[in-house]
Amino acid sequence: MTVLASALDPSGAEYAEHRQTMLDRLAELGTEQAKALAGGGEKYVARHRKRGKLLARERIELLLDPDTPFLELSPLAAWGSDYPVGASMVTGIGVVEGVECLITANDPTVRGGASNPWTLKKAFRAHEIGHANRLPSIHLVESGGADLPSQKEIFIPGGALFKHLTQSSAAGIPTIAVVFGNSTAGGAYVPGMSDHVIMVKERAKVFLGGPPLVKMATGEESDDESLGGAEMHARTSGLADHLAEDERDALRQARRVVSRLNWHKAYADPDPVSVAAPKYDEDELLGIVPGDLKKPFDPREVIARIVDGSDFDEFKPLYGSSLVTGWAALHGYPVGILANAQGVLFSEESQKAAQFIQLANQRDIPLLFLHNTTGYMVGKEYEQGGIIKHGAMMINAVSNSRVPHLSVLMGASYGAGHYGMCGRAYDPRFLFAWPSAKSAVMGPQQLAGVLSIVARASAAAKGQPYDDEADAGLRAMVEQQIEAESLPMFLSGRLYDDGVIDPRDTRTVLGLCLSAIHTAPYEGARGGFGVFRM
Repeated sequence: MTVLASALDPSGAEYAEHRQTMLDRLAELGTEQAKALAGGGEKYVARHRKRGKLLARERIELLLDPDTPFLELSPLAAWGSDYPVGASMVTGIGVVEGVECLITANDPTVRGGASNPWTLKKAFRAHEIGHANRLPSIHLVESGGADLPSQKEIFIPGGALFKHLTQSSAAGIPTIAVVFGNSTAGGAYVPGMSDHVIMVKERAKVFLGGPPLVKMATGEESDDESLGGAEMHARTSGLADHLAEDERDALRQARRVVSRLNWHKAYADPDPVSVAAPKYDEDELLGIVPGDLKKPFDPREVIARIVDGSDFDEFKPLYGSSLVTGWAALHGYPVGILANAQGVLFSEESQKAAQFIQLANQRDIPLLFLHNTTGYMVGKEYEQGGIIKHGAMMINAVSNSRVPHLSVLMGASYGAGHYGMCGRAYDPRFLFAWPSAKSAVMGPQQLAGVLSIVARASAAAKGQPYDDEADAGLRAMVEQQIEAESLPMFLSGRLYDDGVIDPRDTRTVLGLCLSAIHTAPYEGARGGFGVFRM
């Protein structure tokens, strides 16, 4: 074993300062996540309960195997928008009858569970995760369909929801719909295109057009039950495969359906008894990242607290030292790790990363990217030394790698360094952020400074005087804007990550992700990386 030595001093003033900053940010995060948990607020939660109905997360809890975790995804979706935090939907991964499943649940306390533009984006991301990892999907349905005031942003792209269901079914990935209430208009196609459908008696209402629309369109008089009630669909139309007496019975029947899927993972899970815990306390992860991301930190301190036995075999430790690469196991799953050390990526780091990614593909080992980078180095010396072609080599390797990728944004993730470290655009299977993370084209001060230099040069070229006071005001405004737009809650609200997590949960979250990843077969690229410019 190559157990990492730790130089972290948990009794030191610097550690205490970093820890307090992280705790403050976690408190802010908790406040915002509580808004998603609150759903539509006390009034609408009380009204929902008065109807004898369970809340979305209560339904999920009863669906899951007892005492098993639920990895909720994108809980801050729609944060900072005109729509409620959470986007009126809960998504995540949980274990049902021993099977890891992707679960989505409409939150009917938020405008009746109607879908807004962010609901679509959240549902699309959930499908990407389920499809890539071949996870059976269970949809807990109670939705009034499209949020009509925003229909112009929903109708055209929204049709992909139904396409996704049929594509999963065609790929042999089971889809299950459990209908608790309304599933109207386009929403009727969720059960219509699912492999298995369960409806709650006297509660589920599934129709393309409700009684008022039917009256307007055809002049026909009808009622909810005869038009789209659960019993009608179970006895007459055949849309319902199972009729449930109540919500709890529906969830029981959903578990029975999963138990009969004959579903097996592509790879056996490691024996948990053989998995060694890290040698260092996970609580110490709170004090590693500085509040000021300009200050470097050693990512080995993070690695030592998340990998099995703190055992890490470093690759090329003396070359390209601002990028740490090496091999480890996490909850028994082998991983290759790339972690930024001093922030900047030079030519050596880029070439080292490209070789390491190729090796991982040769060995079929998933890759974990731990971000803290300001991007690729700039300057005449580095441009002449080939930083563009070497950075392109790293991005080429990431782009064409076929092993699963996981990304965690610990600190900065700026510029093309975000791309080279497998940011969102490079399709990592999962991407999470710590509350300390920031991501943008460049740092706020640098971006504001660039704009100032360009404006000053433009004025000089025109022979005009330059207003330094206005420049200072502009720079302050730009810095404030970029700072706000680079924070994790802002980025998570736009689904640029799959959630902002407590650093102490990193090992658990990554373990759940690796387990889900191993449901689907994968094979690394043995070639096909395109042309590496040497």
